Amino acid sequence: MKFINYLQSIAGISIYPLASLLIFSIFFVVAAWLAFSTDKRMIDHVSRIPLDQEEK
Repeated sequence: MKFINYLQSIAGISIYPLASLLIFSIFFVVAAWLAFSTDKRMIDHVSRIPLDQEEK
């Protein structure tokens, strides 16, 4: 018996691909929105943190 036969026998299995696509899409939209709406000065500050620290 192939794996697809096991999946077809489970009731309500078709909701999982749709739910995972929805979760991924929401996560991607929120991540993109945060990336484009973040203050550029804060991004500059965070990008310089490794360079500003003194070696111990």
